[in-house]
Amino acid sequence: MNMQELFGLDGKIALVTGGSRGIGKMIVEGLLEAGCAKVYIVARKKEQVDETSAELGDKVIGLVGDLSQMDGIQALADEIAAREDKLDLLVNNAGAAWGEDFEEFSEAGWHRTVDLNLKTPFFLTQKLHGLLKAAATPERPAKVLMIASIDGMKTNPWETYPYQASKAGLIHLTRRIAARLIRDNIVVNGIGPGAFPSMMNRAARDNPDASARGIPSRRIGVTEDMAAGAIYLLSRAGDYVVGTTIPIDGGVVNANIGAGNFVDPSGE
Repeated sequence: MNMQELFGLDGKIALVTGGSRGIGKMIVEGLLEAGCAKVYIVARKKEQVDETSAELGDKVIGLVGDLSQMDGIQALADEIAAREDKLDLLVNNAGAAWGEDFEEFSEAGWHRTVDLNLKTPFFLTQKLHGLLKAAATPERPAKVLMIASIDGMKTNPWETYPYQASKAGLIHLTRRIAARLIRDNIVVNGIGPGAFPSMMNRAARDNPDASARGIPSRRIGVTEDMAAGAIYLLSRAGDYVVGTTIPIDGGVVNANIGAGNFVDPSGE
C-alpha cells in the first residue's frame, strides 16, 4: 500500500472558489503540497486574488469573479472551459454569513447568504459537469468537495438564520448530488469546518483562546487540519466515501458533552 498513491494528487487540476483567503486558502496550500499541477482560485477582490497567487506560486492561477449571480457562475465555467479540457477537482468553498436581530432581519441578507451558500455550489457544479466527466474514470473518479459548516449540523446562539439553514441545506444537497454524479464517476463529499481563523470567523482569528473553551480538543483549527481533511476526500484515499460531510471541528459536534462556559466556536 503506497501512501503517496493513496493521498497524492500529482498532476491534478483543481478549482477552489473563495480560494484567496481563510479556509479556501488553507485547502489550496494542501492541494499544492499534495502535488496538484494547477489550482485555479476565484474571488471577488482582485487584490486578494493577486496577492494569494503571488504568495503561493506559479501553480496557482487567480481569477476574479462574483459567484453570487448566475452570470458570474457561467462566466467562471466558460473561463475554465476555455483554459482546460478537463477538471479533476472542484472545491465549492465560496460563502457568506449575515447576522441580524430576528425582528429586523433583511431580505437582502437572506438572499445573499442563501444564494452564495446553496445556489452557487449547485449551479457551478452543474456548469462544470462536462469538464468533471472528462476527467473521471471508474479507477480515478473526479471529485467535488462542498464546504459546509458545523452550524449546519447544530444550532449556535447567534442570529445567523440563513447561514445556519443554508449550510444544513448544503449538507443534504451534497447527499443528493452525490447520488446523481456517482454514475458519472464523480464523487461528491463535504467538510463541516468548526473554528478556524478567517475573516468570516473573526472570533477564532482574534480570540483563539476564548474560542477554544468551547472545543473538546481545546484549540482552534489550523491549516494542517483543514488541508488534511480536504486531501483525504479529494485523493484516492477518499474514493469510497460518497455523499458524506465530515465535521472538522475538534469534537464540537460529536464529542461535546459540557454545557458550562460555552463559547460558540463558529464565531458567526
